[in-house]
Amino acid sequence: MKNGWVDTLAGSVRVKAEGKGIERLINACVRQGIAVWNVKNHSRETATFFIKLSDVKRFRHIARQSECKLSFVGRRGLPFFWRRARRNSGFGLGLLLFAAIVFLLSNVVWSIDIEGASPETEHQIVRELKRMGVERGVFQFLLDDPETLQRKLTERIHDITWVGVEWEGTLLHFRVVEKEIPEPKEPIPPRHLVAKKEAVIADLFVEEGQPLVSVNDYVQKGQLLVSGVIGAEGRTKFVPATGKVLGETWYKSTVVLPLETTFHVLTGAFAERHYIAMGRFSLPIWGWEKPAFAHTVIETKKRPFRFWKWDLPVYYERVTIREAEEVKRSYTWEEAFAEAKKIARRELRAKLPEEAVIRGEKVLHQTKENGKVRVELHYEVIENIAVPQPIVQGD
Repeated sequence: MKNGWVDTLAGSVRVKAEGKGIERLINACVRQGIAVWNVKNHSRETATFFIKLSDVKRFRHIARQSECKLSFVGRRGLPFFWRRARRNSGFGLGLLLFAAIVFLLSNVVWSIDIEGASPETEHQIVRELKRMGVERGVFQFLLDDPETLQRKLTERIHDITWVGVEWEGTLLHFRVVEKEIPEPKEPIPPRHLVAKKEAVIADLFVEEGQPLVSVNDYVQKGQLLVSGVIGAEGRTKFVPATGKVLGETWYKSTVVLPLETTFHVLTGAFAERHYIAMGRFSLPIWGWEKPAFAHTVIETKKRPFRFWKWDLPVYYERVTIREAEEVKRSYTWEEAFAEAKKIARRELRAKLPEEAVIRGEKVLHQTKENGKVRVELHYEVIENIAVPQPIVQGD
């Protein structure tokens, strides 16, 4: 039949007919609207065929008027499956309960392993993990992802250089690299000190070597500042030139700042939604109410569920909706000019070495165009311009 799946849902039975008049029996069924299919002749007086479960009562009435001996030799379809399932409900419930227990146990942290850490550092790591809610018996999908755990541990524990976080089934494994005590410095080979950029010499602090420049000298990039060759001619020797040569260097900076700016800041209010998801389908399990936030910033975290040691295509999803407030900032010309100077100085400071000093600042050009302030500045900076250069044969 073409609608075999319909008959599977509704149920069907297989009938065995023995005796004379099998053809008349089947024709009588067809006249009464009883569907008959898969008719097979096994001998001259034996045949089997299928009828719907719902037609059994009407078929019994027709069967009484026939000369055949009839029996039901097969059943199939959903009604018979449910009947067998009810009889074996204890086994089914037990199997379902076993799968549920294995599923829950597969998503629990049963062991935490820390490799490569000293006892003191391991104690610090365990203490910080407990503060983050990471301990035995906690559901895995309620914890942060490995990248977040790695970042938090690195930020909070100063004795470690790097930590790797990896899930191995129900085991959370940490690989730790601790900070090492610096080894004694190797002897410095003979070298010169040369200028890394053009500058005017402001001061010199030479520990070893022969200075070749003086204060107020103008030097170019690559020029020799302190020689690693000392002594009189014929009695010279090579040394590692060491010291600082402070020079006045110059930088230019351009800042464009809009007079009006719109941006969003977080207010601290938030709402959470929790989902069980698979692919693009998400089933909400908590947090159905829509927060009345005009502006929001959304964060999404996903953690797969596990069964034994395998990741399932089903995962837990937590969506955090944070309220953001729209803020409009407006500057006057004077305020924008002052803010642009602060930004330029801050950007320059980020490029310079820590010991460098900004000695002078001069505005080269300032304009207001298309609602923006454009400022060009010139800076005078005192910094160490000396960099080492190995001494090669022939110097």
